[in-house]
Amino acid sequence: MIEIAKREMIYFWYYFSIQFEQIFWYWILGMVLGSVVSVFFKDYIHNIFRSMGEKKLGIVGIFAASALGIASPLCMYGTIPIAASFSKGGMKDDWLAAFMMSSILLNPQLIIYSAALGKAALAVRLISCFLCGSLAGVLVRIFYRHKSFFDFSGFDEPKNRDNDPNLLLRFLKNVGRNVKATGLYFFIGIVLSALFQRYVPAELVSRLFGNNEGFGVLMAATIGVPLYACGGGTIPLLQAWLYDGMSMGSAAAFMITGPATKITNLGAVKIILGIKRFLLYLAFVMVFSLITGFVVNLAI
Repeated sequence: MIEIAKREMIYFWYYFSIQFEQIFWYWILGMVLGSVVSVFFKDYIHNIFRSMGEKKLGIVGIFAASALGIASPLCMYGTIPIAASFSKGGMKDDWLAAFMMSSILLNPQLIIYSAALGKAALAVRLISCFLCGSLAGVLVRIFYRHKSFFDFSGFDEPKNRDNDPNLLLRFLKNVGRNVKATGLYFFIGIVLSALFQRYVPAELVSRLFGNNEGFGVLMAATIGVPLYACGGGTIPLLQAWLYDGMSMGSAAAFMITGPATKITNLGAVKIILGIKRFLLYLAFVMVFSLITGFVVNLAI
């Protein structure tokens, strides 16, 4: 029994160490870049978006808003108060919808994490998140042109925690908060990935998420709802699944439903939407993720 346990620990450490070596530097680089953007460029990005409200960009503003949402380093609970201030300044709901939708799905830190999955997966994630935000804005523009989509009552301007007068200390404190927020999930993700690689046959992953691509996309979109806790924590799992035969379309569906239905994000979104529009949001996310998965599988 002891020999079996030792052997299993050796196997586990083998898979864990390989996964750790593959992901670790992406995690470090992602945190550093995320902190750089948050400390030195966050206000600049948000001021660009705020200044857009003074221009008559029409529907083009939706696409610009979606791109700026990806560039914004804020989490959903940080995005809502800043969006509330944009709204009070006269920003249109369709632009806000595009900004917030893409901001939920992706940020500079997660872009670096996703690079560990390879160029194809990174490109799919960037394009699908941009299109998801853009389409959300277009739909709000069409169906809520003459009525309010969001309710930001009760939200004030967010407090800025990056306010230390010493720039180096400000940056290091931000990196520390990133480590605290993502470190545990990063470790858990690698542990789960190692366990999957050791005990879940590659043929099963291929059967569930690869060979039967239609069913695989549906499965990936569905498990993205309860499984997603932190962007960095899911990268090791996705890397292992893709290696074992998960189709790129299934991965795309997971990368959309995961962050969009993350429990903390759902709580924040429900506050500003109300039950009816919240259900529309969930339906939009699921339908978009499924269509994206099918299209990606056909294209790749």
